[in-house]
Amino acid sequence: MRKGFIISAIAGIVIGTLLTVFVSAYWLVFLAVVIALTIVGINDMMQTKHSIMRTYPVLGRMRYWMEELRPKMYQYFVESDIDGRPINRIDRSTIYQRAKRETDTLPFGTQLDVYAEGYEWMSHSIAPKDFTKLNHSPRVTIGNKNCKQPYSASVFNVSAMSFGSLSSNAIEALNGGAKIGNFAHNTGEGGISPHHLKQGGDIIWQIGTGYFGCRDENGNFSDEVFRENVSKPQIKMVEIKISQGAKPGHGGILPASKNTPEIAAIRHVKAGTTVASPPYHSAFNTPKELVQFVARLREISGGKPVGFKLCIGRKSEFVGICKAMIELDTFPDFITVDGGEGGTGAAPQEFSNYVGAPLLDGLAFVHNMLVGFGIREHIVVIASGKILSGFHLVRAFALGADACNSARAMMMAIGCIQALQCNTNKCPTGVATQNPSLAVGLVVDDKKHRVANYHADTVKTFVELLGAAGIDDYKKLTRSHIYRRVLMNEMKTFEEIFPSLEPNCMLNGKIPEKYQQDFDQAFADRWM
Repeated sequence: MRKGFIISAIAGIVIGTLLTVFVSAYWLVFLAVVIALTIVGINDMMQTKHSIMRTYPVLGRMRYWMEELRPKMYQYFVESDIDGRPINRIDRSTIYQRAKRETDTLPFGTQLDVYAEGYEWMSHSIAPKDFTKLNHSPRVTIGNKNCKQPYSASVFNVSAMSFGSLSSNAIEALNGGAKIGNFAHNTGEGGISPHHLKQGGDIIWQIGTGYFGCRDENGNFSDEVFRENVSKPQIKMVEIKISQGAKPGHGGILPASKNTPEIAAIRHVKAGTTVASPPYHSAFNTPKELVQFVARLREISGGKPVGFKLCIGRKSEFVGICKAMIELDTFPDFITVDGGEGGTGAAPQEFSNYVGAPLLDGLAFVHNMLVGFGIREHIVVIASGKILSGFHLVRAFALGADACNSARAMMMAIGCIQALQCNTNKCPTGVATQNPSLAVGLVVDDKKHRVANYHADTVKTFVELLGAAGIDDYKKLTRSHIYRRVLMNEMKTFEEIFPSLEPNCMLNGKIPEKYQQDFDQAFADRWM
């Protein structure tokens, strides 16, 4: 192919020159194109990084062009409405339609295979409730006996996404939507930026292992810096991120291309460098120290709700946290349970695909442990991990959640098209990029209303589902309301799949056999 290219290039230049000189000056355009392709081809043959381009000058570039186009071509022309990943087209379309206040109904029946293993549904009632008489804006109060500033939260909020991972316009749109819809916006571990505060929406300040926004010059947690920032009135709660579902045990990653001087100033790091948060916290080293750290932050903040977020991994470690809570008689105001199916802008595929318990398993376990240790009443449980629709809310509440957070759905509400370029700084919709020429396409004043619309319509559908189930309060949802097909001719309720525990059974000697080993290996003063 190299020899063929050289012969073709020479022939093209000779022919182009002759045509330009003896036929018409218009052939100069053809000659210019041939010369340009020749230069590209020579460059391809000279470079040493790409074998295909070196062997097949010019033509070899098509391989990389097609690789770039493949996700878009596949999404729009190949995949069906139900098999897209991570989020299928039916769910994406529902989010877009609700955000734009377009028709969100489906014609001609479900496309899902209702007899396939894994299909899930909610049991309805012969005596449904009148939707017009139900509470259309259900909320939950977060704050236990040690909390002086409890927060009334929506049952559906914006999950953790950092400024840096998302553009300034995206952050402002999300927060503006939270302001309009009266729900909360989690900052992500990247710290509090001016863009989080500009629209005036309620903020959940997430503190990760990098302690961005509350760190000293050495990267350690600083009481003084934390006190200064947490006093802002928009900050309603503080969330300590132990791990996230998309990359548990790995720590956050901010690619160098996204680490602008503005972001570096907010995080107190060097601009233009890849910022990798440590996989572990330096402020605590044991379950007891974690619980004490929660109490410390609550005191410094003036009594604002403080909790932690984690993806369930080794179960005995969470049991150890429960033991520490009881020994210290101190409890977080909330626990956010993230699932292994959670999204992220950048993570090694092994962590995204194979590390961490999925949301349903982790959520059921956390609720069971809190009930089994007799401490459930002190703690609000928040579910996070691919929550997209009203049914996903129902399913999470049935397993024990008191509220839910969503990240990717909120991104789609402001324009994300699942281009799968979050880690490249080339997001075409201006959502997950720090490139000003791309971010400018996202108009805050328009998109913030779409976030509010999506939130309102999803909560509305959730309440309608409650009515269809014959209940008037989401707290009455049980695991028996949700079914899953485990075989073609066999179905089980979530109560059968995720059996509930008796209150205090982890303390009174009635520990279920499946949890006995975890209990025996759990310690309040060490992780293992």
